[in-house]
Amino acid sequence: MAVGGRMTITLEDFARIDIRIGTIVAAAPNPAARKPAYRLEIDFGPELGRRTSSAQLTANYRAEDLPGRQVAAVLNFPPRRIAGVVSEVLVLGFPDGKGEVVLVGVDRAVPNGGRLY
Repeated sequence: MAVGGRMTITLEDFARIDIRIGTIVAAAPNPAARKPAYRLEIDFGPELGRRTSSAQLTANYRAEDLPGRQVAAVLNFPPRRIAGVVSEVLVLGFPDGKGEVVLVGVDRAVPNGGRLY
């Protein structure tokens, strides 16, 4: 069903998307990427472990500033190979005024692996 020109989903549809918080533990440029990107290693806590992601964040973030930052990511999409990196999670962000990624995070520390609700 569409409301206001937008497709609507049910609460059950939303609940199937596994969005979790994790802490970036490593970030490095991915030289194989066509568009500048980083290979991220993100810790989602002892139950979920560490996962990798490829993310085009170079316009707004330096690799050395990313470790320690908590970010939101989707964990239940199938892995994709992106420029030689097996991207296991989709890190979430919004476009800034220039269309570059601004990461979604939290304003205070929370335990890694916490699920969005």
